[in-house]
Amino acid sequence: MALEAIVFDMDGVLIDTEPVWEEVRRGYVDEMGGRWQPDTQDRLMGMSTREWAVYLSEDLIDGKRTPEEVASDVIDRMSARYAEHLPLMPEAVETVRAFAESYPLGLASSSPRRLIDVVLDHMGVTALFHSTVSTEEVERGKPAPDGYAAVAALLGIAPENCAAIEDSSNGLRSAAAAGMTVIAVPHPRYPPAPDALALATLVSPTLAELTAKAIADVVR
Repeated sequence: MALEAIVFDMDGVLIDTEPVWEEVRRGYVDEMGGRWQPDTQDRLMGMSTREWAVYLSEDLIDGKRTPEEVASDVIDRMSARYAEHLPLMPEAVETVRAFAESYPLGLASSSPRRLIDVVLDHMGVTALFHSTVSTEEVERGKPAPDGYAAVAALLGIAPENCAAIEDSSNGLRSAAAAGMTVIAVPHPRYPPAPDALALATLVSPTLAELTAKAIADVVR
């Protein structure tokens, strides 16, 4: 097995937007008079747009807005927040550029396509990614393998020859289920569950400490 491609997650890896997603969706549920549950944030991380919109609509706000309306409402709020400030993770742009010198890059994100395109354009790295997939474009979100499997297919590279860089429990599980080598860069505010972290072949505290050579060494 040889490393032939690197696939990034986006939220929590390239941009520090997990806190923003939580704030926006929690605020939205509150506005709708809904009930934010203790495990809601953990459940939401990795869900596709369709999945989290259904969850908010049916489980948290008692159907006061349809899933389609919920998705539109929340994504509009997220777009407005991105326009104010896009919180890139430290060394995100530099890491993408460095890895692109050695490997084709893919991206498998739970964010909607609209937000993926905004982020990559803002970073100035759109052209460096050979394939990008939003889980709204596949049948199932993370922890199912669909997003990562779709990226590998678009790259034309077997999943077992790809390494995935992830931060969340469901993301780690998704990449592992797709058959990729799993690289964990845990988010300090939302650390992955121990069983999910155990799926990682390599754990790096930050992107700045992660190199293409380090990943290639553990794939061999």
